Amino acid sequence: MKKLPEVTLAFWIMKIAATTLGETAGDLFAQTLKLGYFLTTIGLFLIFVVTLVVQLRSSHYNPFFYWTVILSTSMAGTTMSDFMNRDAGAEYLSGDATSLGWGPQGLGLGYPTGAAILISILLVIFVVWKATGMTFQIRDIVTFRGEALFWSAILVSNTLGTSMGDFLSDSSGLGYAGGALLVTGALAVLVALMKVPVVPNVLLFWIAFVLTRPLGATAGDFLTKPVAKGGLNLGTVGSSAVLLAVLLGLVAYAQLQERRTTAALPQEREPVTQQAD
Repeated sequence: MKKLPEVTLAFWIMKIAATTLGETAGDLFAQTLKLGYFLTTIGLFLIFVVTLVVQLRSSHYNPFFYWTVILSTSMAGTTMSDFMNRDAGAEYLSGDATSLGWGPQGLGLGYPTGAAILISILLVIFVVWKATGMTFQIRDIVTFRGEALFWSAILVSNTLGTSMGDFLSDSSGLGYAGGALLVTGALAVLVALMKVPVVPNVLLFWIAFVLTRPLGATAGDFLTKPVAKGGLNLGTVGSSAVLLAVLLGLVAYAQLQERRTTAALPQEREPVTQQAD
């Protein structure tokens, strides 16, 4: 019984929608509501743990459970990355604010250092995963330990992707739209590499999974940031509401498709017993 979805075009569309919503929703709690990165990270990480427990306890693939965890990792990854990389500097605070929420304002590691730490953690997870001898093909992951490694990699990769997206948007000079176009071009190269037999599809999947996060981060910033900074200034509330509606519609469609697929499978018959004469 499979626990994770098939990797199709619909999968990637939902992934980008979920990661973009994760960016706008994370900023909504941390910045718009002024809860700060510290408190928001703690709260969203606890939400991630709850959604993950529900997913792990499920006996089969449930689109709602799966994409809820993806969304929670995207939101938690947004604020975890911000807490690691940012501080109370004026460039990270809006208006005349001098602080943001209760607790530490951020570690101020910077995007390159934060990304290097996250890449190292992700590599350690993959080394441990490889040492267990379990498959990296997500359609074949059915054990508790395999899922635990998978979701650990997902959380770190989404946090890493946020750092990469923020670096492209804020520090590279490309801006939000330029950063999104660069990541889109990189994803197009990965699609082309799928036709190259010597390049493992598993490797391409994980690279694409990481890269779709900065695409969501730059797209989310493009929607919410002020026009003066190169954004559309739609706000975190309105953008999050629209993205949530889109994601819920996609999840509902995936849920319907999964039910149809399950109903079409041959049903296991009960053993026939002969009556004694």
